[in-house]
Amino acid sequence: MAPLFSLKRNPALQLILLLGIVSLFGDMVYEAGRSISGPFLLYLGATAFVVAVIAGFGEFIGYAVRLLSGYIADRTGSYWSFAIIGYLMIGAIPLLVFAHAWEIAAILIILERLGKGIRSPAKDTILSHAAHRIGRGTGFGIHEAMDQIGAVAGPLVFALSIAVSGGYETGFALLSIPFILLVISLFIAYRKVPDPMSFEEDTVKRDLRHIGKLPQLMLPYGTFTVLTMAGFAVFPLIAFHFSSASVVPEAQIPIFYAIAMAADAFFALIIGVLYDRIGLAVLVVIPLVNIPIALLVFSSHYLFALVAVILWGLSMGSQETILRAALADLTSLSKRGTAYGIFNTLYGGGWFIGSIIVGLLYEFDIGILIGYLILMQVAALGAFAWLARSISPNAGDIGE
Repeated sequence: MAPLFSLKRNPALQLILLLGIVSLFGDMVYEAGRSISGPFLLYLGATAFVVAVIAGFGEFIGYAVRLLSGYIADRTGSYWSFAIIGYLMIGAIPLLVFAHAWEIAAILIILERLGKGIRSPAKDTILSHAAHRIGRGTGFGIHEAMDQIGAVAGPLVFALSIAVSGGYETGFALLSIPFILLVISLFIAYRKVPDPMSFEEDTVKRDLRHIGKLPQLMLPYGTFTVLTMAGFAVFPLIAFHFSSASVVPEAQIPIFYAIAMAADAFFALIIGVLYDRIGLAVLVVIPLVNIPIALLVFSSHYLFALVAVILWGLSMGSQETILRAALADLTSLSKRGTAYGIFNTLYGGGWFIGSIIVGLLYEFDIGILIGYLILMQVAALGAFAWLARSISPNAGDIGE
């Protein structure tokens, strides 16, 4: 493992930081869009159910397409090509400046999510090769933290734009600037390290030992993830509630999302280091945090809403760091893109189905909605116990 902070002598860390810069600009664009998409769709005439379905379907398509994109990326070895194509599709968000009907906005929002699905398995595979040199959890944690710097900045810029202009158009137009910087940074990263797999060529034999373990572990691992995400509300619906119930002033909603992303960045680094030290046991943090989120996020109190979005960010940081890092440790080099695709399809599928249920229950009865969310997290704790029993004989391998 190379010294973490010897940047000039550590090309793996250089690549992690370059990909972090790419994600920083990418998140400035699409997280700004996500932070305001609920109220924006409401402004264009959509209902709460429509907002939940658009957000949920966007997340689902963004994960479902990974099954195919990850497989093809593995078969062709064209990881950079998939990453570049997917990142270019973030350009759909600045185009929302031209959307004057919720149907057009929905297409552009879903198109950006499709791009995420195309790039993610390839990008995660590239990142996993570099993170191998400094620790999977640490590498993914650094990337996630940089990623969330953009996720904080984007909503703040959008909030300032709304406060100054009083509308959405200026904010979407401003997002074209970080998109251009994203494209420039992406091509610099590609030119710098065109063959990231070289970081792991000396570990092929060691990685191959995990192939037989993956099917056995994926059932409890996948069950845990599906249950967790089925009881995890998407932020556009949360923002819709803040706006429609007058819990948070509309101009502050992007700021609340920025707070959530800041919490994501902060806790991702901590969770990543913990993963490198103790392994998958840190997964239990996710359902334990999601339970108080369910109790607080749909209340009518401003302070409860603030605490809820901080916890929401903690949960997201844990998911983005642990789940991606663990897959890299559990899979061989030749199948890693496929593994990311399969797993993320389960992740997105659980979130999509859960979003439909949450959207329906929100319009029916918030009390029943909160009960459903808590039930899913309790069930996820049961799945975690199942997973813990499955991995305990091999804990040393998985925690490496």
